[in-house]
Amino acid sequence: MKGASLERAFDTPGTKQRYVRRLFATIAPRYDLITRVLSFGLDRGWKTRLIELADVRPGTRLLDLACGTGDLAFEGARRGASAVGLDITPGMIDLARAKPGASGLAWLVGDMAALPMASGSFDLVTTGYGLRNTSDLAGALADIHRVLRPGGRLCALDFDRPESAPVRGAYLAFLTLFGSSLGFVLHGDPDTYRYIPASIRRYPGARGVCDLMRAAGFADVRHVRVLGGLMAIHVAKKDL
Repeated sequence: MKGASLERAFDTPGTKQRYVRRLFATIAPRYDLITRVLSFGLDRGWKTRLIELADVRPGTRLLDLACGTGDLAFEGARRGASAVGLDITPGMIDLARAKPGASGLAWLVGDMAALPMASGSFDLVTTGYGLRNTSDLAGALADIHRVLRPGGRLCALDFDRPESAPVRGAYLAFLTLFGSSLGFVLHGDPDTYRYIPASIRRYPGARGVCDLMRAAGFADVRHVRVLGGLMAIHVAKKDL
């Protein structure tokens, strides 16, 4: 990625936002493929489980953040939700709009830390891998809380950062090696998918994210371990 440096990507919120924008613009055409490969084909099952935990029903007003090519938005819509997908990368939104059934959903380009929606607009906010990639996690959680109606839910899927140092070290080493190989083969740049373990190293992990959710005003906060704790689904509620 021209002009980008993984080593400097996390220096400030601004450098991270610019890096993430360039990264996802680069990988958008292969995003679905890479998501399946890196999850060994398990990704769709995790997203289905998230939607089940979210208790989506006909008429649910759903906002899917960092929606990528729309997996969670489409799954929610299949269960009767009125879904809006938002992503910071225009190329992702273009790919989502090109999928069958996309015309029945709304698609927006935007930043999940500065949502262009009125307060109390949604019953449910979902995100897959969005919290780890935002440049302002606390700000994003606060804005998600704002756009939810009282009693509304947030459900988020992401990598976890294992608390055990040996497990964490092996996990990150595997992601670094595997990601480097994929990045070189697909893009001629090993750093392309080395961003994933680099971002996990700086992520507060499942328990830390729970603490940030509570600080943002959420209640009934919990996380569900996925893949033996290497992934997590967070569930939280805005108080009535």
